[in-house]
Amino acid sequence: MNTIDIIANDTQAREAIETISKIDIALSSESALQLLVNGLPTKAVESLRRVFQVERKDISEQLGRYEQARAGAPDDLLNHATNDHRAILIAARVARGLSQKELARMLGLREQQIQRYEAERYRSISFSNYQKFALVLGLELSVKPSTWRPDVWNLLEERVDPSDARKVLRHAKVNGWFEKNPISEEDGISQLKRMVAEHKTRHGLPSLLRTGLNVHDLSSDWKLLAWKAQVGRKAERAMSKRDQSFDPLDAKWLLDLIKLSSLDDGPSQVSSMLLRKGIILVVEPKIAGMSLDGAAFLVDGVPTIGLTLQRDYIDNFWFTLLHELAHVFLHRHGLASGFFDEFGCDDSNEVDLDEIECEANDFASEILIPSEKWKRSPARISKTAAPVEKFAAKLGIHPAIVFGRIRYERKDFSLFAKRIGTGKVRKQFADFKQEDSL
Repeated sequence: MNTIDIIANDTQAREAIETISKIDIALSSESALQLLVNGLPTKAVESLRRVFQVERKDISEQLGRYEQARAGAPDDLLNHATNDHRAILIAARVARGLSQKELARMLGLREQQIQRYEAERYRSISFSNYQKFALVLGLELSVKPSTWRPDVWNLLEERVDPSDARKVLRHAKVNGWFEKNPISEEDGISQLKRMVAEHKTRHGLPSLLRTGLNVHDLSSDWKLLAWKAQVGRKAERAMSKRDQSFDPLDAKWLLDLIKLSSLDDGPSQVSSMLLRKGIILVVEPKIAGMSLDGAAFLVDGVPTIGLTLQRDYIDNFWFTLLHELAHVFLHRHGLASGFFDEFGCDDSNEVDLDEIECEANDFASEILIPSEKWKRSPARISKTAAPVEKFAAKLGIHPAIVFGRIRYERKDFSLFAKRIGTGKVRKQFADFKQEDSL
């Protein structure tokens, strides 16, 4: 279940009012909208317009519930949070008219502790402390200890398949996960268990792997949990390098991003550009036995994209990156659980995609190659490379992206096989070490 959005204090309420005003201005006219999406393809703009409308409605409802609660009518806020046993703590505090500082004083804690708890939506709170908070806030407990997410110590006792454990351990050693080198296999697996347990306690579980054909429950896939935990650790280290918080209403910079593809070292420059926009990119190879191209999820509330570079092609890198960015822009409410995507092999058959993945695919395709330009281009039906390269140059993108589009549309992956930039991506990431290639 995704975390319920709740405005927790007056600062967030003011920010909500400012965001609503910004959206209203953007939706007031085409010229105003273009200030936020200047130059983006028409279909991509239409997708963003729908997101802005939904975002405005959601924020307005959050603000209304908060203001009503502050005015002494908290029923809507409390009812909204009833089914989220963590959000209800925030709602109950607001309903009682307590500030974070006042609640901290009642519990004998520092205000900063309450701020941290609420910022992470009480993901790391123990059941015993949850009971204390609920008692002080006048809540009747509807949560049983047996249904509570176990704390770190209990998670350490979870059984892990020995084969999976050894695969993760080997990968961790090859890719330098350990701050302290394990003295034995048992010690290494113990360290990994602790890392995964702490990540699960703080950030929750990955929920779904979307392959296009099937959607899988991966909450017990220890290889994926370990991979996600390591991506999360790398993301936490990069937090201080962000220039600003992510602004979902500012998308025009995506055009500058894809222009990096025309540069030989374009992929290596992506991370710094995303950081400037409040998004963290982490490249972490897949663990043996995993099938994963990319993921998008939150780390301490910050949009984080993880790429495995499972396929070392220029075209695959850019499509996967834009697909995950589509999730960040279009599917914000799903980021709490996360999106874990595997696009299939080059020779895979046509599959039925769910609505969310279709939206992400369409958005990525539009940003990379606008459909209105693609339909009119001779490159679309060309059997030779020259028109394709000319079209790519006109768009200012790497020709491998266009060659990849042709291969996909014609369902003939023998076409232009030497033109998709094979072997051009991984080497741009100095710490990339794929154990399968060692």
